Amino acid sequence: MARRPGRRHHVAGLQHAEPMGSMRLGAPVVSPDRMQLRRLAMFCAWQDEAALDAFLADDPLGQQLAGGWHVRLQFLRRWGHVTELAGLPEVAGRSDPDEPMVAFTLARMKIPEVPRFLHWGRPVERLVRDHPDVTLALAAARPPRTVATFTIWRTTRAMTDMVFGRSAVDGPRRHADAMVERERRDFHHEFTTLRFRPVGEHGSWQGRTGIVPV
Repeated sequence: MARRPGRRHHVAGLQHAEPMGSMRLGAPVVSPDRMQLRRLAMFCAWQDEAALDAFLADDPLGQQLAGGWHVRLQFLRRWGHVTELAGLPEVAGRSDPDEPMVAFTLARMKIPEVPRFLHWGRPVERLVRDHPDVTLALAAARPPRTVATFTIWRTTRAMTDMVFGRSAVDGPRRHADAMVERERRDFHHEFTTLRFRPVGEHGSWQGRTGIVPV
């Protein structure tokens, strides 16, 4: 994480990278299970797939990551603003309500707001983690300010229903209520939600394959 690709470590065709330590959604705040710093999570924007393939084949870091699991994504929509991703358009494509969807959130925290963020965010973590239409829900962080979530949904409709409190689950408004609180007093310096169409899955996650719905 200290040698962030694209900054101190040049990679051809890499437009932006967010290396982070993995976290488990819903785990106790202070626990080895919560902050899995020995497991690297990397969110990257690439010029094209050829650049990604070359990185995985030829770069020492890429060769290590090639033994893990990753999903290739087509960008569709952006909400909010993070400086490094501000060049993405708000709308780049439309999705079918019944097709699989990947959501990625990225935030730069206001450190004094972390207790409030945890208070409102942990119920949302459990909502997403336990949602019947989620096939994978991950979180990640890079101290001291960067936090992120990555979720794969069976359908776009299921994800939007969760966001607006319409899911047929216990406590469906946990996410909607947290958004209201964020509007009242923001937890973050910067925050963005990105929506993607999954176009390819590679490797296995903790022995699992076929995580992306087809």
